[in-house]
Amino acid sequence: MTPDPAPAVSPPGGTVSGEGPAQPAGLTRREHEMLAFERQWWRQAGAKETAIREQFGVPPTRYYQVLNALVDRPAALAADPLLVRRLRRLRSARRQRRSPSLLGKDSSAI
Repeated sequence: MTPDPAPAVSPPGGTVSGEGPAQPAGLTRREHEMLAFERQWWRQAGAKETAIREQFGVPPTRYYQVLNALVDRPAALAADPLLVRRLRRLRSARRQRRSPSLLGKDSSAI
């Protein structure tokens, strides 16, 4: 019988099968904190925008700009594949909801 493989995702600074500290997967501590926040922000009381200001000290617009760039990075995908794929799907769905109305206006003019 073979031993269970090491988990694909471990928390930042955690250990994987007792092998010592997990590798940061090319992300900064703040980027790991952003991913952790996105994983569980809904558990916090209050508005997400308020929590962003309190935890990260930046306006929500800047936070989302950084998060958007972060989810495109392979290191983020390696660090938390389920979350990053979910965020990518949400972003894609928002773009698709906006695009048809814009494309409909442009295509009727042609």
